[in-house]
Formats: sequence, structure tokens, C-alpha cells
Amino acid sequence: MSDASGFVEAIKAGYSFKGEAPQIGCGMLNGEVISEAGVFLPLKTMNRHGLIAGATGTGKTKTLQMISEFLSDASVPVLVLDIKGDLSGIAAEGASNDKIADRYNKLHLTYTPAKYPAELLTLTGKNGVKLRATVSEFGPVLLSKILGLNDTQGGVVALIFKYCDDNKLPLLDLKDLTKMLQYISDEGKGDIEKVYGKISSTSTGTILRKVIELQQQGGDIFFGEKSFETDDLLRINSDGKGMINILRVSDMQDRPKLFSSFMLQMLAELYATCPEEGDMDKPKLVMFIDEAHLIFQEASNELIKQIETVVKLIRSKGIGIFFCTQNPMDVPASVLAQLGLKVQHALRAFTAADRKTIKQTAENYPETNFYKTEDLITQLGIGEALMTMLNEKGIPTPLVHVMLCSPRSRMDVLTDQEVAQINASSKLVAKYNQDMDSRSAYEILNEKLQIASEKDEENKPASKKEDKPEPSTLEKIADNSIVKSMVRTAGNTIVRSLLGVIGLGGSTRRRSSSKNSWF
Repeated sequence: MSDASGFVEAIKAGYSFKGEAPQIGCGMLNGEVISEAGVFLPLKTMNRHGLIAGATGTGKTKTLQMISEFLSDASVPVLVLDIKGDLSGIAAEGASNDKIADRYNKLHLTYTPAKYPAELLTLTGKNGVKLRATVSEFGPVLLSKILGLNDTQGGVVALIFKYCDDNKLPLLDLKDLTKMLQYISDEGKGDIEKVYGKISSTSTGTILRKVIELQQQGGDIFFGEKSFETDDLLRINSDGKGMINILRVSDMQDRPKLFSSFMLQMLAELYATCPEEGDMDKPKLVMFIDEAHLIFQEASNELIKQIETVVKLIRSKGIGIFFCTQNPMDVPASVLAQLGLKVQHALRAFTAADRKTIKQTAENYPETNFYKTEDLITQLGIGEALMTMLNEKGIPTPLVHVMLCSPRSRMDVLTDQEVAQINASSKLVAKYNQDMDSRSAYEILNEKLQIASEKDEENKPASKKEDKPEPSTLEKIADNSIVKSMVRTAGNTIVRSLLGVIGLGGSTRRRSSSKNSWF
């Protein structure tokens, strides 16, 4: 395990690639950095997906930031899901300090601060490009998963989509879906049942309540127009650098099901719109999903199967997906098996369950003669990781303990003023941050019901349309509300007087409080 020359030969042989491959660090042996053992990242296999895992504070997010920078340098656009809100600094130049200087001295590399072209995206419309999607783009399957519907209720949602397609009723926002549910439960129920079969009022009522609940959780914010075009994620700036799109979703942590379904919709849209690419020298887009456990923690089996299917198929479109999470076990085994690049930062062993997890994690990596993997996982320093990836032939590279390069952009967030400057110069903000309310199912159905109501009024029998004869003066006086009130008051007074005569009128309290009432 201490053979340095054998280690260098093994790393050089395993991490030498034909295509473009930036150096992301150097191998380490027995705690020492071996600068001759450079570790490179082959862009050709970046569409094979990956995993960045490790405990809090071990450097996962900075590894994600560093890899994004190298991809941008290579004209590869990036989409980053920034859950914690600490990746916006990639748009600003970094600053050197003693720790960075020491790291690059050990790596025998030069640190050059740099900033990168960034676009700030948001699901809520706050401080960034507003991402929206229509109800139709989500489709009945994903929408049913979001709402937590059973098979019968999901069938009703599918029927609604079918009816809207057949009758050219666009489903753009939740207002359209709500109107459709009301329509098939009332005025349109008879017509729809003739063509599509009976619909349970109980099912439509349940779905309607679920939609209202979704609206209360903020669903109205990103259901609607203008729908985001995925081609805008694939841009390269005038300097030839890939745009780094930072989707800031720090306010979505309490809505993981909604968040995961939205991401699935985006992946499905990318798969549907991007052509087949085959083997490419570098990917056309790489997506990093930080805090990936939020996608899986409340996902149903059907949802996980959809994620697995998308991950399997989307790489043929030249798109890579990287999951960033604290524990590799957060990612389902079926998805984990599809991830070619694995970057494992340190894990902590505080409990027996932690030790069991670490042992399982170690068994997922290739065997090596240079490390005792199970022990090393708990000893890795900040900015160090165990790595393995796929070479051009799809063969895993040797497991290596790496000291990673640090990001060259700012390792902190942007100020509010800097965020405002980026948004002010953004073409996408001008394109998408305008509220639209196109003519859709809601408006069309309202017009249809209005026309039907007017026709019913016209078709009423003449006898019912005749005006009533003019009331007489006496009838007008009798019908006057003031006169009615006076009559009621006088009547009540007379009744109370009569009841008092026979000993039944007035309150007990009033009688007992008057000294002379019984004499």
C-alpha cells in the first residue's frame, strides 16, 4: 500500500483520456499529495451521470461548483439546482487566501480567480428568471402523482386531459383545471358521460379539494404561462463559455413532492425536445441536483421508476445528471446503478447504523490495493474525496483518493445588488417575467355557459316572461318594508300585553326586580 511508483503508474494509466479532460486534482497516498498522479475529468463520459456524496461540511457543494466551472470553460452549459442558496457566487470572481495558496502549491497548479456567465432562475418569480410550465405540459400522470390520487381519480384526470384535447380547451393553469372539474361535475356531466362513460362525483370532489390544496401550497406560482423553453438552458455566451443556469429553490424545501415532480417534468421536456446525439465529444448539457434526497424522500414507486427511466434514456440525448446528497443510500439502488462518476467525500460514523452505511458504501466502489476504503471514507479531509469514473470504453477507473482543486469563482453568495445587476442585464428575465393570461379552458367554458344561459332565457314560455300587473296603491303600502316593520312591532306589543294580563308576559328577571310588581 506504500508503493508510490506503482500508485503513480496505476493512476496515470487509469486517468489518461483521448478527448478533452481538464485536471480536477491529484491523487493522494498515505495522506500525501502525489502531484505526478494527476486526476482528470473526461468530458466524453459526462453524459453517463454521476454522484457527489458526503457529510455536511465536507465540500460537496464546492466540488459541484468546481466541476461546473470546468464544464463552462469547455463550452458546456450547466443547470444547477441550488437548494441551500449558496451557489450564486459562481457569477463573481473568487479571491485567494492562504488555504487556497497552500492547496494549489501541493497540487503544483496555478490558481487564477475567474467569474462565469450565470443566469439566475426561480420557481417563485423572485430575483430571477421565472420558470413556469402549463398543466398540459405536466400531463395527467405527473399531475396525479403530485396530487396523490388513486388509480380511479387518476383516470378522471386522464379523462379531463382527453376531453380538453378533443375539444381544443387549453389547460394552462390550475384555474383551468378547477373550472373543468366543476364543469364535468355539473353542466357538462351529461354530455361527457355519453362519450367517455360515467364519472363519480366523489372522485371529482376529491380531486378538486386536492387542487385547491395545491393552490394553497403555492402551485399557482409556476403553473401557467409563459412556459419556459428548454433551449434557453443550452446557451453559450459570446466568449464561448457555457452558461451556468442556477435554479434557486431554497424556498421549496418544504414541498419536496411538488419540487421533484417539477424537475421530472423538466427532464421529460428535455428528453422530448432534444434530438438523439449518440456518442459526443462532450455533453450538450449537464444538470446538478443538490440535496437530491428531497426528490426521493416522498416519491412513490411509480415516480422513482419514472426517474430511473429518464436517467437511463436521457444520456442518449447528450445530457448528464449528477445527484448531490449526504448519503449514497439516499439515492435508490436502481438509479445509483446508472451513475458512472462517483465522488465520495467523508462520511461520519457516530452510530452503529452509520457504520453499517459506510460499509455498504465502501462495497459499491472498485477494489484497490492502495487503500482500505471503509476506513478511509471516515478520514477524508475537507476538499478531499474518493473517486472513480468511466473511461471512454465504459470501464471504471481505479479508485483514487483525490485532493480536489478549489473553485475559482466566489465561494459565497452574491449580494442583493449583484443579483439585481445580473437580472437587469438578462434577456431571459425580459422574456419570461411577464404575466400572461391567454384564452384557455376557463374563459372558453365560461363563454359557453353564458351562451347556454342566454339561450335558455330566450326559450322560456311566453306566459313566464309576461310582466306581473302593476300593484295597487294599497298593495304598495302593504309591501313597504317600513310599514311591515311597524305592523310587526304593534302586533308584538299587543300580544305581549295580552300575555301579561294572564300572567305569562315579560321576563322573570324584570318582574323580580320591581318591588311593586306583585301588588
